[in-house]
Formats: sequence, structure tokens, C-alpha cells
Amino acid sequence: MLIKKVASKKSTAVKTPTKKGVTQKSTQDDAGSPLSTVIRRRIKAQNARFHANDNISAFIKPGELEALVDEVAQKMQAVLESLVIDTESDHNTKGTSRRVAKMYVQEVFNGRYVEQPVLTKFPNVSRLNELMIIGPITVRSACSHHLCPIMGRVWIGVLPSKNSALIGLSKYSRITEWVMCRPQIQEEAVVELTDMLEKKIKPVGVAVVMEADHFCMQWRGVKDRDSKMINSVMRGAFLKDANLRREFLSLIERK
Repeated sequence: MLIKKVASKKSTAVKTPTKKGVTQKSTQDDAGSPLSTVIRRRIKAQNARFHANDNISAFIKPGELEALVDEVAQKMQAVLESLVIDTESDHNTKGTSRRVAKMYVQEVFNGRYVEQPVLTKFPNVSRLNELMIIGPITVRSACSHHLCPIMGRVWIGVLPSKNSALIGLSKYSRITEWVMCRPQIQEEAVVELTDMLEKKIKPVGVAVVMEADHFCMQWRGVKDRDSKMINSVMRGAFLKDANLRREFLSLIERK
């Protein structure tokens, strides 16, 4: 069974203040409060959003991620205890709470807590204007409904102009990983990635296709292990030029 959704309209990106805009709370106000509460206060003071797929790195100070791991580990230990899992005499679950906390903060949700990777741009000296395709890029994300894994692949198509910026090949993978390492839904993730590439490169056209397995369908619920979701987002020339769109889609089908 195949589920396919096609998006072509831009979504309005949520702007996050830079670290310079973080409101400094007094030591007295923050004393005794969990770090997550302190960070949440900073965000609300700027009337910013902190949805599951938002990046909140602007509100986190150096060294605080380590402390956040400690807090998540404590609360994860309480979850294990509520699940009636013995973490004292069971050698397999000793330290599980901390391992899970490090996994969430430092790996699978890391795109929420660290700044966007630097995308070194180069001038288009050779005035390249031919189709470029990058992929498949392996992606790992998580469904924000059940926190189950989303595992898949992404293809990126770029049609530059003589005025477009060019970025290194590895940077496509880095920015894709940064966007995907958050709890979210696939439909929003591909749109955010496309918006970012369009803004950074300013190409004539950009296209993103993502195909993924959703463990919230395979591991639980209907337990349908054969279902996949495919999303395509087409912008600029890819949306207007049917021949260019067909060329891109036909080439990624060979991968």
C-alpha cells in the first residue's frame, strides 16, 4: 500500500529570535526551577513558539544541554518505574534512563537544540544552469504523535541560475539531518527543508521528494509493515515546467 501526498504551496516559516534576543532571567527567579522550566520561560518571554518541530537553540545557553540530559534522565527514570520495570536488579535496564535521555537530546531530537549548521556558499562562477540532483540522503526522524521512528530517504533537485549560490555537496546532507532530527510529521518536514534551501540558494527551482517508513503504522496501530509515505514539494521551475519535473522524477526513480 502506498500513500502519496503532494505539496506545492509555501508554508509560513516560524521565526525564532537569535540568542541576542534571549531575555536574561535573574538568578533569584531561576533558583530551584528545573532547567526545562527556565528555558520555557525564556521562550514565552519572547512570544516564540516551541512546537515539537521548532528549533529552540536561541534560548539555550552554552553548557545547558548537558544539564538538560540530567533532567530528562531523572524524569525517564520515573517513567520506567511507572511502567513497573526493575532498573535495580535487571542488568539490562540499569542506566537505561540516561541512555534514553542522551539519545533524545544529543541524537534523534538534536535538531531542536543546536544551531543550524553553517552552509558555506560559493559564487556560481561557471554560470551553471543545469539540473542537479542530490540523493538519496538517508534520514531518521520521529513521529510527534507517538515518538516512533520515521526512517527514509530524501532526494533534492536544484536548478540554479547564474546568480544562484552554490553550496558544498555534504551541506545538503547536514541541513537535511538538522531539519529531520526532531519530532514531527513528514508533510511539514519536507516543506521546511524546501523553504530553507530556497532561501539559502535562491535557485530558479528546487524540488524535494521524501519516501519513508513510519513505525507508528508498522510497530503499532494497524501494524502494516508494507506502507510507505511519499511527499513531493516542487517550487519555481519544477512547479511550472512539466518537462523539468518529469526529468527529475524519472532520474530519481533509477536510484
